[in-house]
Amino acid sequence: MSHSHLIPFTEMAKLLAHRGLTVTIIITPLNAVRYSKIIQYAKNFNLQIQFVSFPFPSQEAGLPEGCENRDSVPSPDLIPNFVKASNMLQEPLEKWLQGLESQPSCIISDICFPWTSDVSLRFNIPRIVFHGISCFTLFCSHILSHYKVLDSVTSDSEPFSVPDIPDRIEFTKAQLPEARKDLKAAIERYKEAELSAEGVVVNSFEELEPAYVEGYRKVVKKIWCIGPLSLYNTNEISSCEHESLKWLDSKKQSSVLYVCFGSLCHFLPQQLIELGMGLKASNHPFVWVVKEGDYSTEFEKWLVEEQFEEKLEGRGLVVRGWAPQVLILSHPAIGGFMTHCGWNSTLEGISAGVPMITWPMFAEQFHNEKVIAQVLKIGVRVGAEVIMKWGEEKKLGVLVKRENIKKAIKQLMDEGEEGEDRRERATQIGKMAKSAVEEGGSSHLNMTLLIQHVMQLVSRDDGEN
Repeated sequence: MSHSHLIPFTEMAKLLAHRGLTVTIIITPLNAVRYSKIIQYAKNFNLQIQFVSFPFPSQEAGLPEGCENRDSVPSPDLIPNFVKASNMLQEPLEKWLQGLESQPSCIISDICFPWTSDVSLRFNIPRIVFHGISCFTLFCSHILSHYKVLDSVTSDSEPFSVPDIPDRIEFTKAQLPEARKDLKAAIERYKEAELSAEGVVVNSFEELEPAYVEGYRKVVKKIWCIGPLSLYNTNEISSCEHESLKWLDSKKQSSVLYVCFGSLCHFLPQQLIELGMGLKASNHPFVWVVKEGDYSTEFEKWLVEEQFEEKLEGRGLVVRGWAPQVLILSHPAIGGFMTHCGWNSTLEGISAGVPMITWPMFAEQFHNEKVIAQVLKIGVRVGAEVIMKWGEEKKLGVLVKRENIKKAIKQLMDEGEEGEDRRERATQIGKMAKSAVEEGGSSHLNMTLLIQHVMQLVSRDDGEN
């Protein structure tokens, strides 16, 4: 239960409902409030989507009351409690299923709920796993585990190649979530639950990473790529009015860099200041989104003392809090995107046909950087080298200096043959993304095949009964 999972998950629910299916989303009360727009959307389009809300056992699991989303967990020490509380939802789900007159045709569960495999077996309901990450990540992770590659790597900073994959890709242990001992057991549980499922649904599209889709197809029972799910979101957000969009209207085509690091990445004030100085030194127009948890008094004080916004008025816009990212990225004035490489943001950049500056921080973001910069060749690295563990930011200090930031911006935004090629590739891949979700496209077809597969399973079970 975090935005990076819930956003594509609810988009998938809308997609299924648009195909005439009845969709029930199991959710918790505060997340139901946050995502209530989907219910209004369903009413507007006459879709069968309902929420079933189970109380989240925050306090029983040792969490503060109202802590129902990953972004409201106050400290890294409480993440195990959050996982424990999520696991405690198994019992209310089973009680709810027992009370139904007719059972669902299928359970689609996020990879982070491996216990749904027990529920599926107990009630004899087919189960499919939803992945909000790329097939590149899934296949690389499988290969590393299969060949026990990490066992022979002694140093955190020693680069090693991933064997038996289509591209030459190197990682260090310091860039991989799999290398963390505290995550090992959870990752193994996820993999077990995935392999016992009927198949996996992935928020990607086949033309983006064909060799990795094929590679992972040999690992799981079935795979359906149905993304980019963000491209189905246009009806809802096209009416949005935001200061950034009006500001962008006055800028030249492809001249502005959009800078945003998602809802969970946390910056030290000193790192934000380095970023600000790098943006200033680049001499390029920019829209910089600083999330709510990051604009500290120290950072605000620096903005005022530096007269940052006043001096850069007209060239730079600082947005505090939320910004309509999909709309900003698709604005003609945007020419580049500096991103933390979360998969949702990566797909949004790809779908908009925008080249990217990659600044990965945690989870599988270093994998996504490899996709952007090496596989697709539509990105420039800023030079981050290690996963930033939540709560340990102060230990690491400033990881990326202003000179590197300025250099990456210049490299991405200044034209020249290399930049032109990168921009052209990004444009072409953006067109492929849009084609994939249109009628007749690969993702549209995969959604049809997914529904047909579930219906076959249901009719087979009915025949056996």
